[in-house]
Amino acid sequence: MNFRCLLHLQSSTPYKLNYLAHLFLAGSHPEMILGNFIADHVKGSDFLKFSPQIKEGITMHRAIDTFTDQHPVVKQSIKRLREDFRKYAGVIVDMYYDHYLSANWDEYSTVDIHTFTKTRYDILNTFQPLLPTRSARLLYYMEKQNWLLEYGSFNGMQQAFNGMARRTTFESNMELAVVNLKTEYEEFGQEFRSFFPELQKFVFDNFVKTTV
Repeated sequence: MNFRCLLHLQSSTPYKLNYLAHLFLAGSHPEMILGNFIADHVKGSDFLKFSPQIKEGITMHRAIDTFTDQHPVVKQSIKRLREDFRKYAGVIVDMYYDHYLSANWDEYSTVDIHTFTKTRYDILNTFQPLLPTRSARLLYYMEKQNWLLEYGSFNGMQQAFNGMARRTTFESNMELAVVNLKTEYEEFGQEFRSFFPELQKFVFDNFVKTTV
């Protein structure tokens, strides 16, 4: 997740980014899932208070972000959005890629997406006492509006982008991002299909995990 771009958004509001990919890649170990979910809200020495598995999940999340930011296919996707969305292009690509993961879920998982999303919400809720404040708020809205499932529809994406556009500090045009997605649907889809297996391999090669 290109979380750095969110420095330009109001920090008090949760945002729909590539949470689906992070939770999918975390595998099925509850503490790895938790670590991946809270990683952006764990700062400084707070990292040290968590168990080894949660810390590994946090580290995995950050490694995924770095791998994604540096990948040439992702950079190509961002480049095609840069003129219309400027510094928000990376956030939009994150969400596009989660859309393709959700819309083509059966290509990547043997677990039904409805079962997967409910299980992930249930797992995260068991860790409520450990959730940073912002993570707890994020989980509340994510589950209430079922973001993980809504990523797969154009309507769900439109609602997400509308909400983000209202909360940007500067004009972002993110409410128009679904238009670009529809216009270049095959191109972005090909880039996702090229990139995501490489990301999966990176995670499998570098982190101990129980697969979905």
